Amino acid sequence: MKIGIISDTHNLLREEVICYLNKCDLIIHAGDICNKEILLKLNSITKTVAVKGNNDNENFEGILNKEELLEIEGKKIYVVHEKNNINVNLEEVDIIIYGHSHKHSLETLDNVIYLNPGSCGKRRFSLPLTMAIMNIKNGKVQIEKIDINN
Repeated sequence: MKIGIISDTHNLLREEVICYLNKCDLIIHAGDICNKEILLKLNSITKTVAVKGNNDNENFEGILNKEELLEIEGKKIYVVHEKNNINVNLEEVDIIIYGHSHKHSLETLDNVIYLNPGSCGKRRFSLPLTMAIMNIKNGKVQIEKIDINN
């Protein structure tokens, strides 16, 4: 399964990001979508799982949860917008996906993969624009950082 992982789009879905997402079986958005049209566009590409970020206002009430727990190819994936809001037993998950900081991060702690794909929306804080592609096959997880050029 090929999963496109994005966060912090803040009303902007870049064509380069869409090109990567078009090749995915699933999209995970770790919050701060800010616009329902972006969520509709993502769902028109492929099934999308998204969580509510701190900039996703009341327009997303009843549409987005603050957290999601998925099982894909035997891997349990927990999605939340802010790392400080992780509210899951870490022994019960394999991968945690989060956003908020706009800074790509990938680390493994106590056999749990922590992934922040960074931001691929509006440039903020002079940070590079990034996203991630995760492949899960036969119990193996491979994560690729994608640098967005524009």
